[in-house]
Amino acid sequence: MPEYELVIWWSDQDEAFLVEVPELPGCMADGATYEEAIASVRVVVEQWIETARELGREIPEPRGRLSYA
Repeated sequence: MPEYELVIWWSDQDEAFLVEVPELPGCMADGATYEEAIASVRVVVEQWIETARELGREIPEPRGRLSYA
């Protein structure tokens, strides 16, 4: 799996860790634990990429960490 940026936070409302992949629109997952959330998002990223390929859509390259001067 390419190493996309992950944004992870705890949601009191959902009582779960939520993970968003900003570079892949709509790509999100959740889990009861941090580890479960990471495992879930890995599956979702793979499915996102597979679906994009099937539809002939562009797959963004991971940007990596942003650095500031």
